[in-house]
Formats: sequence, structure tokens, C-alpha cells
Amino acid sequence: MKYYFNKTIKGDFEQVIDQVTRELEKEGFGVLTEIDVTGTLKKKLDVDFRNYRILGACNAPYAHKALEVEDKIGTMLPCNVIVQEKESGQIEIAAVNPIASMQAVENKALGKVAQEIKGKLEKIISKL
Repeated sequence: MKYYFNKTIKGDFEQVIDQVTRELEKEGFGVLTEIDVTGTLKKKLDVDFRNYRILGACNAPYAHKALEVEDKIGTMLPCNVIVQEKESGQIEIAAVNPIASMQAVENKALGKVAQEIKGKLEKIISKL
């Protein structure tokens, strides 16, 4: 089982970030964190790296359900979605597969929540 879903599209990096954010919102996700990997690597290591951003997406009702059935699941939240420029104009979007990431958690009640989030994330990626 792959630990992510992905799709590569053509576009401007910043515009794709906006598009991904809008699609996440349509499925009830908010972006809680945004990590500029490119900027961080430049600042901390003086390394030039391709455009790469990590969006920490959270669907509050599902996060609440997950926390209700497994109080340590917060260690795996939020759902990360990456946007990276593979080559000029070729932007890859990838989202974590919550089924794969939660396999180590021995809690059957969590499986239903993970399955529903998986469906939402797959839908988001497919609409891009």
C-alpha cells in the first residue's frame, strides 16, 4: 500500500498552492500550518532547493472523531499535503494516505475515520 496519493499538473507554483487550498476547503479542511521547505533549507543550511511546501490540513470534525477514539492520534495530525515543483511548470501534489499511516495503531474504531478521510483526500487530488 502506498503511503500517499499524488498527481502532477502544469501550472504556476503559487497558483497551485491556492488551488489546493481551495479544494481542501471544499472538503472541510483548513490549512493549520504551512511549511516553506525551500525557504527553511536556504535559511538553515544555505541550500538551494526546488519549490516545496508542506500544508498541514485538518478537517476539525474528523480530527475530533479520531481524538475521541484514540487520544494519542494527535501525533499523526494534521494530514500533510505537499506541493512541489518537479521541474519548471510541473507541480506535484501529494497527500498522506491515512490508512497507511494509521496501520500501526491498534484501534478498529479509528479505521472508519481513516477511510472517510482517505476518500476526501483522494477526491481533492483527483479534482486538481
